[in-house]
Amino acid sequence: MPKQKSKGLTILAISSIPLILVLGNSMLIPILPKMKAELDISQFQVSLVISVFSIAAAISIPVLGYLSDRFSRKAVIIPALILYGSGGLLAGAAAAWFGKSYMLILAGRIMQGIGAAGTAPIAMALTGDLFKGGEQSKVLGLVEASNGFGKVISPIIGSLLALLFWYATFFAFPIFCLIAILLTIFFIKEKKAEKEPPPVGEYVKGLVSVFKTEGRWLFAAYLTGAVCLFTLFGILFYISDILEKDHQIDGLLKGAILAIPLLFMTTTSYFTGSKIGKKMTLMKGLIIFGLLLMTASFASLTFFQKLIPFFAVLVISSIGTGLVLPCINSFITGSVPTDRRGFVTSLYGSVRFLGVAVGPPIFSKLMDWSRPGMFLTTAGLTLLCSLLCMVLIKVAKKKPSKENDTLFEKLQFS
Repeated sequence: MPKQKSKGLTILAISSIPLILVLGNSMLIPILPKMKAELDISQFQVSLVISVFSIAAAISIPVLGYLSDRFSRKAVIIPALILYGSGGLLAGAAAAWFGKSYMLILAGRIMQGIGAAGTAPIAMALTGDLFKGGEQSKVLGLVEASNGFGKVISPIIGSLLALLFWYATFFAFPIFCLIAILLTIFFIKEKKAEKEPPPVGEYVKGLVSVFKTEGRWLFAAYLTGAVCLFTLFGILFYISDILEKDHQIDGLLKGAILAIPLLFMTTTSYFTGSKIGKKMTLMKGLIIFGLLLMTASFASLTFFQKLIPFFAVLVISSIGTGLVLPCINSFITGSVPTDRRGFVTSLYGSVRFLGVAVGPPIFSKLMDWSRPGMFLTTAGLTLLCSLLCMVLIKVAKKKPSKENDTLFEKLQFS
């Protein structure tokens, strides 16, 4: 067992990786209306600044997940962070010195997306490698809380940086990446692989076997993770627009308001991760309950337009999201062999990114169509996920093993 101080620094380093990831989109949310005006682009075009980042990440994640299984987690994370920071520099330079080139900004965002593919999903796999049992769930809860904390502070940071100039956010990315790189280099000590990584053919066969036996519940878990991120970024995109357009709220106050639902989600994620351990039945119950909270909240939002009642109802969905994500993370990370964990957790990260990618453009279309229709469609989607999780995730009790002297449970795949 590592010393407590060393373990704390390792957790800090791991947690910094998803923190960097979420800054990539959340920090830009407050400046999207300003970007739209400065670049003279449409609502759909400005939504692509978020989407191309996430699509690039979603496409790249399975490849980087395989490479992390084949070589090492750090060998993927560090170059990915360097690419992430470089993409920020390109986007900032395009806005500052290259005639506010929209296409170059998108190119920089694509670079950042590819870099992002080697951050949070690989950090999840790394957590699975370094921590076991209830401690693993606790650290995964901290990683998800770090993810959420990044979402809380990033609108505020983005709003503050925008007071300098609207594209200042892009130049902040390399600084944050450098901090994460140094933490990763000095405080994360990977365990040496017990055996040589399998050849590609054998690796693929192993993955096919994993999805053959566990595909049904993985489908439900992947879809649920994607829907949580789809609704989160879709709603944030909607709020960012209405705060300026309908309420004339901008700057730091806007960033602080955007952070409110994220703060509730982060706090809930932290406490959920610290309490669930390896209690699979509890996790399943929290996933379903959280999704039902989200459903009730989104359906109720159709009746509220005033800002304070709207946010009071919206935070219920944030609490639901905070219950769901740590449990899904623990299911996925703890149920896959180490030699294939990088790919499976990365594929999960990929579908989460797809959820982020389609959120803003779909919500921009739904906003044009119907406000009640937008919220009811979202509620229907979270209700569907709750039913799928209820049916496809089954838990069976297993007798105690030598490694664990308390009664524990495992997933039973049907």
